Amino acid sequence: MYTAEQITTIQNDLKQKGVKYCIGAYVDIHGVQKGKVVPIDHLQQMMKGSERYTGYALDGLGQAPNDEELVSIPDLSKIIQLPWEPKLAWMPADLHFQDKPYELSTRVALKRQLAAAKELGFGMNLGIECEIYLLDRDEQTGKVSVPVKRDNLTKPCYDIQGFVDNFSWLDKVASTINDLGWDLYSFDHEDANGQFEFDFKYADALETCDRLTFFRFMAKHFADGEGLVATMMPKPFADKTGNGAHFNMSLYDIETKENLFECDPADDPRGLGLTPLGYHFIGGILKHGRALCAAFAPTVNSYKRLVRRGEMATFSWAPVFNSYGSNNRTNSVRVPFKGGRCESRNADGAVNPYLACSLALAAGLEGIREQIDPGHPNEDNLYEINDTERRDRGIEFLPHTLQDAVEAFATDPLVEETLGTELKQEFIRYKTLEWEAYHLTISEWERERYMDMF
Repeated sequence: MYTAEQITTIQNDLKQKGVKYCIGAYVDIHGVQKGKVVPIDHLQQMMKGSERYTGYALDGLGQAPNDEELVSIPDLSKIIQLPWEPKLAWMPADLHFQDKPYELSTRVALKRQLAAAKELGFGMNLGIECEIYLLDRDEQTGKVSVPVKRDNLTKPCYDIQGFVDNFSWLDKVASTINDLGWDLYSFDHEDANGQFEFDFKYADALETCDRLTFFRFMAKHFADGEGLVATMMPKPFADKTGNGAHFNMSLYDIETKENLFECDPADDPRGLGLTPLGYHFIGGILKHGRALCAAFAPTVNSYKRLVRRGEMATFSWAPVFNSYGSNNRTNSVRVPFKGGRCESRNADGAVNPYLACSLALAAGLEGIREQIDPGHPNEDNLYEINDTERRDRGIEFLPHTLQDAVEAFATDPLVEETLGTELKQEFIRYKTLEWEAYHLTISEWERERYMDMF
């Protein structure tokens, strides 16, 4: 908690920088930002819970119309002055209810899980790879498409011309990432036309989840300024690569900050450069892999990405198996070159990072406590093995639809242990409604296929 004097110091510092208004931003069950804006002179009141919210009006916050309101308390250690509008200060916030952190707030859930890890002497580092499409939108029809004149190669991955032709937007996003101190170390044209990736340095898990939330906000704003649309939708086009948001995870020692997953590959009998602790963490992730998939890939559209090929001419690069290996992208969990971390590849651009990270950390900690061995790493192309071999090796498929994923989520005891009954049930309720609404929709594909057939 902050003292009145500390808040006044922060308030005066923001005023000197030109800030006039403060945004206290929290997220709903989908990871979509909500909040209120107060004048800078009212920051003290905001920190005392002056801004109240009707939870019933928001997705996944579990309230009834007669319930007392929620309040949001900003995290003043993570203030971002908007680069494009310096009069505004953005602050990630936690929801509270009756003077206590609100258990249905996913950011609160992650902080609770990080506290559980800390009791064991662990902190969690997280890096999220941000894949995103930059698209045109037809003003007449509202349909989006790749800007063809600027990006039309059959195999555009790492295309320099397509990158340079979109440099105005790319530069704004990249410059902002660096100006905010996130340490952008790479960005490129991704596998699909109109698709790009930004990679910035890992950080403490809560910090990285806040950054992904702000990244979506920032990237969309700069795209709108170019007359374009930026989207992290998991699979905008059936014949193109989807948007992943791969979670790169490791644990560190709270006291020394030492990476507890890292070792010399020569000292690792499996040769991947992971400690036994790292393998046990992966064991927990795989044990709960099907349930975790609902949080990593939380939309109907997510499961159009998690296919081997679909309508694409080549393999999709997306994971479909609950398995792990080294630098092998057909596994859902990958240990990149030289080890020291594990990468969950079924996470996509629609992820609520707080929710997914809470569950992934809980699963990994269970793996450590129970010393779960993930078995031998899979090094071959899993897309091409037959079902008999897959079963013999104990490799499960990830869920094929949102409905399958929600069923796995609902039946895994770890989910309720981690999130509590109410947050678990809210996720199930909203995602079941999402699936049912999709299932009841009549698509253009159906009309084209069946109208004249019958």
